[in-house]
Amino acid sequence: MGSLLDRFLGRSRNSSKTTHTYPLRPDFRAPSARPRLDLMVTMWPSFPHFAKFATDKRLSGVRLNTAMVKVDEIGGELKKAAAIGGVPFWVDVKGRQLRVVESRPYKDRLELILNHPIKVQTPVEVIFKAGEDWSVLKEVVDHGYRLVFDGGPEYMIHEGESLHIRHPSLEVGGDQFSEAELEKISVSRKAGITKFFLSYVQSQRDVDEFRGLVGKDVEVILKIEDAKGLQYVSEVFRKTPNTSLMAARGDLYVEIERPHRITEALRLIIGKDPEASVGSRILLSVVQGPVPSCADFLELAWLADIGYRNFLLCDELCLKSSLLSCAIDAFDLFRQDYQLGNM
Repeated sequence: MGSLLDRFLGRSRNSSKTTHTYPLRPDFRAPSARPRLDLMVTMWPSFPHFAKFATDKRLSGVRLNTAMVKVDEIGGELKKAAAIGGVPFWVDVKGRQLRVVESRPYKDRLELILNHPIKVQTPVEVIFKAGEDWSVLKEVVDHGYRLVFDGGPEYMIHEGESLHIRHPSLEVGGDQFSEAELEKISVSRKAGITKFFLSYVQSQRDVDEFRGLVGKDVEVILKIEDAKGLQYVSEVFRKTPNTSLMAARGDLYVEIERPHRITEALRLIIGKDPEASVGSRILLSVVQGPVPSCADFLELAWLADIGYRNFLLCDELCLKSSLLSCAIDAFDLFRQDYQLGNM
C-alpha cells in the first residue's frame, strides 16, 4: 500500500510517477509554459543524507549555513562538500544579526553573550526560536555584550541561535563581521566558494564591505530580514550583475512590526528584483505529517504568481532525510503542474 503522500498526489503503489495527468479545470486549454521554479535546501556535509540530496537534480543548490559550524570545522566541511560534488554550494555569511556566542543558564537567571554589542532601553521583550519563545531582558552589561534575563525563556537557548529585539531604542554596535565570521569567509574563499548569502543586509555599506572581502565577480544573494533591510530595498538598492535579493522570511516575519504586512514586504522585494529568492516558512506542514497543508500549496502558488522563481527550504525541514524528501517531492510535483499552466 502506498504512503499517504503517494495516494494524495496520485502515485501508483509501485511507481514514483503520478497516475493522473488530466487537467483539474474543465475549460483547460494548453497554455504557454511558465518560467522554471528552482529550489534550494539547507544542509552541511556532515549530515548523513547530504550526498543523497546534494546530487539530486531536482535541486538548484545547497545553502551551507555558517551558524551551524565552528571556525575550526568549516574547512573540513567544505572539503567534504567538494568531494561529493553535485549542485552548486552557497555559503551563508552572518553579518549584523544578533546571535548567541555563549549561553549561561543559572537557577535564578539566564545570561547570554552576544556576537555584537548592543544598547537598548530595559526592561524589554526579546524574541527567540523564530517567534515561538520570548523573555524579558532585565539589563545589558559588559559593554553591551552580556544580556541578563530574570528566569529566561521557556526553552533552552544554545550557541549560534538568533534573537530579536524590536524596540526602537535598539542600537547594534561593532563591526559587521565578527572575527570568527571573517575567518569563515576567508576559509570559504580559499576553498573556492564563489556563491554567498549575506545575512541581515541593512545598507549599501554592508554590501560594499562584503564585496571588498569576497570580490566583485562572486554571486551574492542579499538576505532582507528586518525593517532596515526593507528600507534599503525601497530607497537604495539597484539591481547589478551577480547580486540579487532574498526575502528571508524566517526572521523577516518576526522583525516586521505588523505580521500581516509580510505580503507587502514580499511584493516590494520581488518588485525591486525579478530574480529575487524567497526562503523559509515553506512547506513546514510536512513536519506534522506527509501531506502538505492546503495553505502551503496555496502559498507556493501565490509566491509564484507574484513573480518568485527561486525558493529555499529552511533548516528545520532539512535536518531529517524523511522530512526533506517529502518537501522536495511535494514542491517538485507542484512545480511540474505550475510550469505547465495546470493551475
